[in-house]
Amino acid sequence: MNKQLLFDAAERAGWTGAQAALGVGITELADIPVWWAAPVALALASAKSWVAGRLGRKGTASTLPATVDPATLARGA
Repeated sequence: MNKQLLFDAAERAGWTGAQAALGVGITELADIPVWWAAPVALALASAKSWVAGRLGRKGTASTLPATVDPATLARGA
């Protein structure tokens, strides 16, 4: 399997898991119903996208460095 694909899948799974865990944690701390975890996780995803747009590669939503970012064009053969 392609190494860049594995990095991309790991990054996406990691961010999704972190957003879900933070969403549940925030709802528990705020003592509100757990169904609010989904909107909180969506807000966190939006914030991650905003940060990635400023720190990551231009035109991608990746927070990976350019050397392992699947959206980066391969150089050489």
